[in-house]
Amino acid sequence: MTRRNRSAIHHTSKESATRVTSRQVCGFRLSRHYLAKRAPASALTSVVADIGGVQAQVLSAAQISIWTRVRDLRIQQLDAAIWKERTLVRAWGMRRTMFLFPAKELALYVRGTHRRSVYNLRWAQKRVSSEQALDRLLNDVMEILSKPRTRNDIALMLKSNGYRVKSKAGGGWGDRRPVPWIVVGGTSLSVGFLLHVIGAREVICSGPNARNESTFVRADKWLPNWKDVPVEEAEGELLAKYLRAFGPATLTDFALWAGMYVRDAKEIWTLHSEKMAQVEVDGRSASILRSDLPELEAAEIEEHGVRLLPFFDSFLLGHKSHRNIVDEKHHKRIYRAQGWVSPVVLVDGRAEGVWSHMLRKDELEVRVTPFIKPSLRASSKIREQASDLGRFFGCRNVKTMIL
Repeated sequence: MTRRNRSAIHHTSKESATRVTSRQVCGFRLSRHYLAKRAPASALTSVVADIGGVQAQVLSAAQISIWTRVRDLRIQQLDAAIWKERTLVRAWGMRRTMFLFPAKELALYVRGTHRRSVYNLRWAQKRVSSEQALDRLLNDVMEILSKPRTRNDIALMLKSNGYRVKSKAGGGWGDRRPVPWIVVGGTSLSVGFLLHVIGAREVICSGPNARNESTFVRADKWLPNWKDVPVEEAEGELLAKYLRAFGPATLTDFALWAGMYVRDAKEIWTLHSEKMAQVEVDGRSASILRSDLPELEAAEIEEHGVRLLPFFDSFLLGHKSHRNIVDEKHHKRIYRAQGWVSPVVLVDGRAEGVWSHMLRKDELEVRVTPFIKPSLRASSKIREQASDLGRFFGCRNVKTMIL
């Protein structure tokens, strides 16, 4: 351990923790996630940056995550930011899950989660008998990704380069459709997995869909003014971004959010611990950036604040424990099997129900299932939110049902 690391540990261990309430913590996080006060449409990119990216495994969910934080936004503006202006970009980041990131910060998130990608690379190296053959394959894939390509495009182009291609079932999340696998070094690797392995070396992102299939492309070929970031610098900034949006938090929380083993996350955490202040929340210890402590101590919750959060909203995925969001008896209605996280009706920072929506041409139907009977004021705000969601989608008719 370096002298700097020992110094950081000594510094934080002697520091007395500041006591704060769970209500202050909730108010701080709501503010940082723009769930207390929405931002103007002109701040779209800044919002995505400030909350540490928007999970976009399901792109329609990411659209709603942004809508609920940004007022007066329309879906056409968001689509233009991603596919035309390219100020936002969809790529694998934390937990090797798809996110929307500000294009100018993409390298920060990919390089900051480099250790997770290395796990995939090491696994591939163990499976492939020839490291040289694996290197050649990865280099060939990167050449192919100079333009947006689907998985099947990649497989066909590799086949034309002399690789043997197989088809196996398994597209992820229970999808049993056949997907292409490449035979290399005595084993076979799916093209989808190869894209994750490449993340240990290069930065790739999503391109526009082709033939209803996702495409992938090198970031340096897709994004204007592309700039890479060294891994150590990116890791430190990733931790700072996490704490700004999700603090107070623990090392375990950060490791879970980033998708790293705790031992790897601890190296990053320890290196930057001198920038953190310790707090005690209802008898539990956590850390926050020292510069954010005054705002945390002054934080309050705006009464009767209602937000509709979609599947996998980032606010719901920042900590190991979810008791700050939902009562234990309702936990499984939100955090479901196989990693699904339900859409949530958030009232004053607490989950008070789940909801769903259905789009039919220019009609939006919103169904809300409360955990407890909402107040008249909360019901009114739910309807207001549903109406504004209809405006976002360009629907003339909005039907809201509170069951």
